[in-house]
Amino acid sequence: MKRVGFFPMGPFSTNTLIVVVSVFVALFANSALFNNAFNVYNGGTEEILFAGSLLPFITAIFVIILSALCHRAASKPVLIVFLLLSSVIAYFMNRYGVVIDDTMLVNILETDTGEARDLLSLTLVLYVCILGVVPSLLIYKAKLNRPDFKAALVSRLKLVSTSAAIIVAVFFSFSAHYTSMFREHREIWYRVNPIQAVYAAGSLVHESVKSASLPHLIVGANAKIPEWDTHRELVVMVVGETARADHFSLNGYERQTNPRLQTEKVIDFPDFWSCGTSTAQSVPCIFSHYSRTEFDQEKASAADNALDVLKRAGVSILWRDNNSSSKHVADRVEYEVYLTNKTNPDCDGECRDEGMLIGLQDYIDRHPRGDVLIVLHQMGNHGPAYYKRYPQAFERFTPACKTNDLGACSKEEIVNAYDNAILYTDFFLSKVIELLKQNDDEFETAMLYVSDHGESLGENGLYLHGLPYFLAPDVQKHVPFVMWFGRNFDPQSLSGIQARRLEQLSHDNIFSTLLGLFEIQTAAYDPKMDILDHTHPGNFEQGASDQSHTGG
Repeated sequence: MKRVGFFPMGPFSTNTLIVVVSVFVALFANSALFNNAFNVYNGGTEEILFAGSLLPFITAIFVIILSALCHRAASKPVLIVFLLLSSVIAYFMNRYGVVIDDTMLVNILETDTGEARDLLSLTLVLYVCILGVVPSLLIYKAKLNRPDFKAALVSRLKLVSTSAAIIVAVFFSFSAHYTSMFREHREIWYRVNPIQAVYAAGSLVHESVKSASLPHLIVGANAKIPEWDTHRELVVMVVGETARADHFSLNGYERQTNPRLQTEKVIDFPDFWSCGTSTAQSVPCIFSHYSRTEFDQEKASAADNALDVLKRAGVSILWRDNNSSSKHVADRVEYEVYLTNKTNPDCDGECRDEGMLIGLQDYIDRHPRGDVLIVLHQMGNHGPAYYKRYPQAFERFTPACKTNDLGACSKEEIVNAYDNAILYTDFFLSKVIELLKQNDDEFETAMLYVSDHGESLGENGLYLHGLPYFLAPDVQKHVPFVMWFGRNFDPQSLSGIQARRLEQLSHDNIFSTLLGLFEIQTAAYDPKMDILDHTHPGNFEQGASDQSHTGG
């Protein structure tokens, strides 16, 4: 038997390699799964034994899956991909507490190079090398014996049968606990690495294929601005990134993170909630007519959003993006990328949100008639490299974490960097208000600011965001929402806002609030969901005919 160093290199049967890889991945790449299981099931000997039983249970599952995929020349490539994939996922689950579901995969697919670079670290390289590359090289070097077809088939059937027997035996030994886990503690099963990610990928492909055949839903087909609305509206909507409501001093945070906004007549909404925990989910949901419970990305991509309805009614719309993209929300309106120094004049290695304001007055001046909506999609507090999200002049809270490897920083350093980025958003919003004030003579002006989702900053070992909604802590869902109105804005519309601001509101309210700000008449508008008092009888005159489908 040949050796590489201390390791014998064969010849081995493919079944042996399947078992070895399955045990290795279950034992060394699933620590997040076992940590979570032992945290939940620690009430006694039986519960601890159940948590431990997950090791043979998932190992046997791995064996069955790999047995179905590993045949002749495909065996080594399959095992190597299995190892490399599990090593990468293990890093992100262990380091940040995330799970890889279909929403997270959409985030990964839509991540640009800058965002991807922020996630690279020496620790990631070590994870991939130790859990992925080294065992993959051993698999690659291993010599395989080649039994005849009948012998190989019999041996494989014995392996699968034994694995199935282990699964059945383990399950029925702890049937009550397994039933409880699948029903009440799905967060444990979401951490099975890499099976959950592979399942999510399959689900994503299935949904993408299904959505491609959906007809396009026209929302607000007869949307219009009523004749009695003779005032021009100029609204700037700022879509924030990764801001937590509890880190806004407007909402009672002990640190002064909103010094500029607190000098303005802004209205903050302390009980406001996101409809997702990731940009890919939340941004389309913010502008969709679907509520959070109805929303899915496939339906939303096949339907008009608030921007489409406003454009149809005659509103001039511009979307400027200093983030990865509009997530297809702005596909049918004027769109400008401000993520590079080719378009953003305010870049110092990192292109600043403030750069999106340069030239906006020229855009407004080029539209001497009609209403104008400008959407500014921030880089905001995008992690984990929070220290990159603000200019040095805004580093008020120190010491700040100066690396994207959050595990190398203390909780205080992470929070300091995060709060500095909030401080820069406060400055950015004050500049938006300043721009709007300059246009008060010509328009009824207003600003809306809302973050797409929140962020975990180390609470309970969790970092970043993107957990499935039912698993996510409140800090990933409780977001800041702020409104400001110019001196000409209709005071009647604001008559009840101080009482309304204390209600529990969410991204679900944005669609109708946007339509209400521009006085749009359409049955797609729901006055009960409008945060302001914009109820007009004409909003209901289109009835059911206000929505229609087109092929495509």
